[in-house]
Amino acid sequence: MTGSWMANRRMSRPPVSYRDSGVDIDAGNALVKAIKPLAAATRRAGAEADLGGFGGLFDLKLAGFKDPILVAANDGVGTKLKVAIESRQHDTVGIDLVAMSVNDLLAQGAEPLFFLDYFACGKLDVEVARAVVAGIAEGCRQAGCALIGGETAEMPGMYAGDDYDLAGFAVGAVERGALLPRGDTAVGDVLIGLPSSGVHSNGYSLVRRLAADAGLGWDAPAPFVAARTLAEALLEPTRIYVKPVLSAIRETGAVKALAHITGGGLSENVPRVLPDGVAAHIDLGAWQAPAVFGWLMQAGALDEAEMLRTFNCGIGMVIVAVRDGADAVLRALQAAGEAPIRIGELEAGRGVKSPAKGRGEAEAVRYSGRLTFV
Repeated sequence: MTGSWMANRRMSRPPVSYRDSGVDIDAGNALVKAIKPLAAATRRAGAEADLGGFGGLFDLKLAGFKDPILVAANDGVGTKLKVAIESRQHDTVGIDLVAMSVNDLLAQGAEPLFFLDYFACGKLDVEVARAVVAGIAEGCRQAGCALIGGETAEMPGMYAGDDYDLAGFAVGAVERGALLPRGDTAVGDVLIGLPSSGVHSNGYSLVRRLAADAGLGWDAPAPFVAARTLAEALLEPTRIYVKPVLSAIRETGAVKALAHITGGGLSENVPRVLPDGVAAHIDLGAWQAPAVFGWLMQAGALDEAEMLRTFNCGIGMVIVAVRDGADAVLRALQAAGEAPIRIGELEAGRGVKSPAKGRGEAEAVRYSGRLTFV
């Protein structure tokens, strides 16, 4: 009876394939083939396996580690993706994806070893996905880590139109005695800032709102920089600080802590690496922020406090260095192509608390001077 019912059902309607439901396995296979050379270009010592297995492999011994601690991080790009999707400019958001995780690994003194990506969409466009993954491979190259695998998920009904989402997963390692922040961070240590390239990958829900309120399309001229559209300017990729900072750490031995300035800005990220009883004094007059921040401040009628807890305001990474070694750290960073800025120092806490992310309450940041813009 059951067999006859199944036969009649097959005869009464045409078959419905996985492709008919909106998932194209052939497109997925075409993407894997297209990105294999991109992944191969990111190989490094310890990562020799081909893309396409059930899992990525990494050999810590071949990478030169003796007594390592593994450090893992994952992140996304946030609504910066909407700017890329709506402007059809997909080639840099992959760099952002890598940067958000590897800069977090760096903040603990870790060398990024390998990276995996997750690309999810409603309908797979192989060319768009390849452009995104090309950016991911470029980010991995800048960070010195291997792209050893990932996942492409085609999910009709979950994403509308051309929308897609990204997530990234990075693993790094640091020798046991070199983990940051160090336990001897103290009053008098020097704060060194590394310039950002712009907004990086945080605050884009506000950025998009302000652009809409101003009636600006993504193809409009950027009001804060010449000869670029608004989309081109806002899609400037997040800087990856791994190679110059690791070089400075290893050459000088004078770096005590690092803070990656992401969501929460300077106000909430610097306190995450400070011990109890120690606060950060930052001189806002020590640098000029990129012009995009002046436009955002004016367009949103934002006060300085809101700017400093929403955006990086021109500083993407803060280094805490021992006072006697600060000049050596500055020289090492300059030799590696960075433009470091001495932006303040650590002082005794005044009992003012800040709800810094990830560690409960910590001493607050005290600012002097005013934000200025290029």
